[in-house]
Amino acid sequence: MVCMLDYIYEEQVTLEKILKEFNYNFEELKDITHCLILATGSSYNASLAAKFYMESTAGIYIDIQEPFNFLHYGMVDPKFDLVIAVSQSGKSTSTIYAIEKIAKSQKIKTIALTSNSESPITKVVNATFNLNMGIEKVGFVTKGYSATVLNLMLLSLTIAFQSKRINELNMENYLTDFREVIGNIDKVIDKTEEFFDNKKDALINDQRFIAIGYGPNWGTAKEAETKFTETIRKPSQGFELEAYMHGPYLEANKMHSLFFIETDGEVLSRSEALRTYMINHVKTCYVITTKASHEKDVLGLDVKIDEKVSPLLLVIPFQYLAYQVASLQGIDLEKRIFDDFDQVLQSKI
Repeated sequence: MVCMLDYIYEEQVTLEKILKEFNYNFEELKDITHCLILATGSSYNASLAAKFYMESTAGIYIDIQEPFNFLHYGMVDPKFDLVIAVSQSGKSTSTIYAIEKIAKSQKIKTIALTSNSESPITKVVNATFNLNMGIEKVGFVTKGYSATVLNLMLLSLTIAFQSKRINELNMENYLTDFREVIGNIDKVIDKTEEFFDNKKDALINDQRFIAIGYGPNWGTAKEAETKFTETIRKPSQGFELEAYMHGPYLEANKMHSLFFIETDGEVLSRSEALRTYMINHVKTCYVITTKASHEKDVLGLDVKIDEKVSPLLLVIPFQYLAYQVASLQGIDLEKRIFDDFDQVLQSKI
């Protein structure tokens, strides 16, 4: 039986396949300026992680909304000329109903991003982009998350290309960058395995997990929250760096373990300053960084990478740690719990 860890090990090959087979000649994405993304859960986190890349590459404005709240309380900005509904399964009722409502009432291009081209969501949109990563049969999304981040980034490249913001030479340079990043995934897994082996006795006793990220890795922090909550099943949260400093830090105590997600961006010093302060007030301050490091409690990935695409690598350690810590605690992730939840709450078709 396939488990969550199997899918983590498949991520490099899967993303290489997506990159190789992606169709950049989708003319309907020409002249897009404002895009609304509807997504929830890991799909929302992935959209948040891809947002900075999408805006800076395609020169478009991105708004990300939770579909249930948008369906009942939201309004469609007349500036939107594209709506992307993200649902890996294609069965999320809130996302389906929200995009269906927009498609019926507005003259806006609608696209579904899903792993199942025959799923219900594909029936209510103008076009479908398949995530091209197969059907992930484990409920704790891993390679599906990474595939969503990559596909959203590639969609923005398509928008840029179709709108003549970039040419074929620029496109090839972007793709080369992606190949180099994706080629480091297995290396990141190996380094995370080593880190886990050294820290597992501490990690299994941690009682409160908080991930703190900035820029595109705000999405990574939110996905860390999602993965740890789903698997380890202990209180877990993900915060944007400055947001943590405006109230949540007041909760800190010696039961808390903080994960700082750090890239060589313009606000790195701000993260380092917060970490230096908090280290005396919490149990542990772990760091996951793109830099090389052999310091205590630091997972140094030693990769040269543009901050914009760093979420493709920096989420991997959280996925791996979530699985391994849960397993150490004796949690059987292959055993379904709340088995009737989707049926009773009608959260999926």
